[in-house]
Amino acid sequence: MKQHLMQQRFKQQVLITGASSGIGEQLAKDYAAQGWQVLACGQSRERLDKLAATSPNIQPLVFDVTDLAAVKQAIHALPQLPSLIILNAGTCEYIEQGHIDVALFRRVFDVNMYGVLNCIEAMQDRFDDTTHLVIVGSTAAYLPLPRAEAYGASKAAIAYLTKTLAVDLAEQGVKVTLVSPGFVKTPLTDKNDFAMPMLVSAQYASEKIRRGIAAGKNEIHFPRRFSLILKMLAILPLRVQYAAIKRMTGKTS
Repeated sequence: MKQHLMQQRFKQQVLITGASSGIGEQLAKDYAAQGWQVLACGQSRERLDKLAATSPNIQPLVFDVTDLAAVKQAIHALPQLPSLIILNAGTCEYIEQGHIDVALFRRVFDVNMYGVLNCIEAMQDRFDDTTHLVIVGSTAAYLPLPRAEAYGASKAAIAYLTKTLAVDLAEQGVKVTLVSPGFVKTPLTDKNDFAMPMLVSAQYASEKIRRGIAAGKNEIHFPRRFSLILKMLAILPLRVQYAAIKRMTGKTS
C-alpha cells in the first residue's frame, strides 16, 4: 500500500524548464492548481521564489540550461526524477536582411537546442517506462519565415531531435511528445515589432499542452487553424511556399 502511494505521488510530479515566465510559468501554476508537485526550473531565483509563493506545490530549482555542469548538479541532487518532464526553456533573436551573425546563432542555439540536450543528458540515465518527455518547439519550424533564420533553425532542429528520440526511446518505454505552438503572448513575444496572426494567451497554451499530454499525443500544435495552414503550406513546392510567405508578411522582394 505504501509503495502504491509513493508511485502515485511520483506520477504526479512534473519538472518544467523555463518556468520563470511565459508558457512555463503558466504551466507551473496550472499543474500546481491541479495538485501536482511542480519542480519549476529557471535562472532567476527571484522570479522562481515569487512563483513558488503562489502555491505550496511549487518548488524552485535554479540552474542555467546552457551550463551542462550546473544542469547535472541540479538534476542529480533530486531524490527521484519526475515522470513528466517538460523542456520548455527558449529564447528568440532575429537577424536583419539575411545578414548572418554567428554569435547571435550561438546564443539562440545554446538555449533552444543545447539547453534541451543538456537536460536530456543529465536525465537520461534515470528514464524508465513511466517517463513522459515533452519538448517545446515551434510552428516556426514548418516554414521559412523572415528574420527567423536562427530561431527557426533551432526549432527545426528541436523538431527533428524530438521525433527521432520518440523512435529510439520507445524501446525503453519512454513517451516523447513534441509541442509546436504558434504565437503566444509572453514577455518574449512582447518584444516582437510585427503583427502576430492568431496570437493566443499563455493560459490558452497551457490548457492545450496539458490536455495533449494527458491524452498521450505525439505532437501538440496550436492554435489549430494556424498550425494546420502552416502544415499544409509546408508540403507545397518551395516556390509556392516563398510566394505565400511573401504575401503573408508583406515582403515584396
